[in-house]
Formats: sequence, structure tokens, C-alpha cells
Amino acid sequence: MSDSPPASPAPAPPPADASRERIIAAATSLFAEHGYDGTSTRRIAADAGLNMATVAYHVGGKPDLYREVMLRAHLAEQRVLTDALAAFRETAPTDPVAAVTELVDRYLDFCLDQPHIPALWMRRWLSDAAEFADLEAAYARPLIEAVRDTVREAVPAGAAAPADVEMTVWTVLWSTHGFCRSGIRAEVPRFRAHLRALVLRDLGLGAPRPREGERG
Repeated sequence: MSDSPPASPAPAPPPADASRERIIAAATSLFAEHGYDGTSTRRIAADAGLNMATVAYHVGGKPDLYREVMLRAHLAEQRVLTDALAAFRETAPTDPVAAVTELVDRYLDFCLDQPHIPALWMRRWLSDAAEFADLEAAYARPLIEAVRDTVREAVPAGAAAPADVEMTVWTVLWSTHGFCRSGIRAEVPRFRAHLRALVLRDLGLGAPRPREGERG
């Protein structure tokens, strides 16, 4: 009879939803850093600490995983902009300058807090994941149009042509995404002030008023 202690039971596998979230988290980080084309399913599995079969079981192939990552990024952005535009509509009739300033601030803060989202879109605009050409029309375009149409309500008649409002929205998008990818956190206050002034100037709304306790 052996005196050796009984073997410890094998650890229980993680719940299915936990494994799926680990895979999606790993894929999100890798797609943001290296792009869809520069990321392999094997690397995603390794970073998630799972094998290839487990990844396939929980999320399917790499295209399925990319669509899930981009959907989540879109839904997060949609939630923030829906709330921000609702606040904009309340403030704009009496103070369009404050309404525009707050809208710019909330989008910048969102991108600073969720840097993987600007990174994912910048990768796409550098010709990454070209086979997913439908995502711009499904995700980016509706949000841009919602912001454009809402901001137009705050622009005084003749201050800016409709096409200029849309280009201003695109300018905020491109410049904010690029800045957030730079990682220069010390320059956030300076960039925020510049972005506010740029948008208000483009829309013919004058200069932003300084406010107490501004976030850097």
C-alpha cells in the first residue's frame, strides 16, 4: 500500500462565457495593435491561454472574431454618442457654444478611456481587413450622420455650409483618433483646447469659454 498522498484533482475548466471573453479581449488587443491582417488565430489563442480548438469552439474563425470585436467597439461608441447627443440637444438651443464644447470633450474622453477603439478604426483606414468593407457603412456612417445632423441644428444660418459640418465631424474623428494613438498624455489639455477652438471656428460659433475644474 502506497503512502503517497492522493493526486490533486484537475482544475475545473473556466466557464464557457469566461473563455469567450478571454478570447475576445485578446483579439481586441491584438487587432488594435497589429491589425486584422497582422494577427493570427494562433497568436490570439496563445494570448488567451487557450488552444486553437477552444477558440474555434467559442467564436468560430478569425473573421467571426473580428466582426465581434468591431461590433462591440461600435456599440460602445454608439452608447456614448447617443448620450452625448441627447445632452447636446438640451443645451444647444440656449448655449450652442457650450453644447458643442461638451460634445467634443465627451468624444475625446471616450477615445482616451478606450484607446483600442481609435486604434481599431485607424488600422482599417490603413487598408487593414479590406475584405470587411461593409463595416464603415454599417457602423461609422450612421454615427457620423447622426452627429452631423444634430450639430447642424446649433449652427447659425449661413455660418457654415452643410458639407462643412460633415467635414468638421470627420476632422474631429481623424485628429482625435490620431492623437489618442500617439499616447502623449501630457499634451491632452493642449489638444483639447485646440480641438474645441477648431470646431467652434469651423462652425462659426466663436471661442469656447474657460470652465472651472476642466479634465485634462
